[in-house]
Amino acid sequence: MTAWSSFDGDQVAALTQGESFFAAPGERDCPSCGERRLRAYFTAPANARRPTLVSYVWCAGCDKFVGTRAKHPEGLVISDPLATLSTDERRELERSLTGFLAHLDELWDAGVLPQRFAA
Repeated sequence: MTAWSSFDGDQVAALTQGESFFAAPGERDCPSCGERRLRAYFTAPANARRPTLVSYVWCAGCDKFVGTRAKHPEGLVISDPLATLSTDERRELERSLTGFLAHLDELWDAGVLPQRFAA
């Protein structure tokens, strides 16, 4: 199985530059390896106490990732291919970061991701 590692601080800062994933969903150049295999997935957990947006950004080339939580931008609607999973199915999928990111890669390669966004 893949051994994922975190982007370093400079790489995370580079991820914030350029066009937003919301405005231009699609693969990007990775700030770590330079390959155009940087991908993103966003979800808004229904059970969060406050409107929360969870993001996962990873490189399918060099196996680096970062996950964040932020305030869910008001009015932002996200297509979420995992929304149809039951709570138990979702919990099982997210139990392993390696398995979760591998599943997201499968969805990406199948054309289910990237997501669509609307205001």
